[in-house]
Amino acid sequence: MNNYKNLRAGFSLIELLIVIVILGGLMAVVAPGLMDSQRKATRNTMCLSMKSLAGRFEQFELDNGTLPDTEEGVQALLANPDVDKYPNYPVVPYLKKPKKDAWNTPFVFIKKGSDIEIISFAADRREGGEEWNKDILLSECK
Repeated sequence: MNNYKNLRAGFSLIELLIVIVILGGLMAVVAPGLMDSQRKATRNTMCLSMKSLAGRFEQFELDNGTLPDTEEGVQALLANPDVDKYPNYPVVPYLKKPKKDAWNTPFVFIKKGSDIEIISFAADRREGGEEWNKDILLSECK
């Protein structure tokens, strides 16, 4: 009887394989949901960053009476692009360094009349894209 107790002290290979298969199945079910949550959180964070940047452009417009041109873009928040055009530009710029998205790509600024659009090209860093590579637009942020 003592010999039987000594033999059952560990797990058998079959028992270990069954546990590994069960854990693998659980990971297959849970992991995609976790990845989607992370991607949604990243997109929401980008919307918050773009809204913050839009606030800087609003301040620029209040100080200078107009928004910077599309060509001047986000760089207009770092330094006065035209002293004659923007005589009320403050001594301290609106930004200390260029803002970048979560994928380390600079935001794109487009002036649309009296409105603005700020764009992040998302994970693929290219215009367009689908699903998680779809561009993030300020106008589509909630």
